[in-house]
Amino acid sequence: MQQRDTVFPAGRHALYEQHRYSAAVRSNGFLFVSGQVGSRNDGTPEPEFEVQVRRAFANLEATLRAAGAGFDDIIEVTSFHTDPQRQFDTVLAVKDEVFPQAPYPAWTAVGVNWLAGFDFEIKVVARLPG
Repeated sequence: MQQRDTVFPAGRHALYEQHRYSAAVRSNGFLFVSGQVGSRNDGTPEPEFEVQVRRAFANLEATLRAAGAGFDDIIEVTSFHTDPQRQFDTVLAVKDEVFPQAPYPAWTAVGVNWLAGFDFEIKVVARLPG
């Protein structure tokens, strides 16, 4: 079996070691990024929803950059929401800042009832530059 080519953003290794998963895995020119949440530096959820969404995107960006990629390299997004009807306008506002113009990545939003204390999570597949 081939060893996984894992990617970790700076300063967050303990979180991934504690929960036994990788921030992202490179494979065949693609980057598969695990779900990113809006955690504070100590790993606890950011209580204000908009700040939580912004932190999730910042954590996503840090993981992408650790692999040499960025938001423009994202092909597919899956986002998870604990209260989609109430939260969606906030998420769309932040999304529009991150992806201000077409072409946009493919996106699937999923309503869930549990995210380990968080209210928003985002995972992506990106192509690796070069």
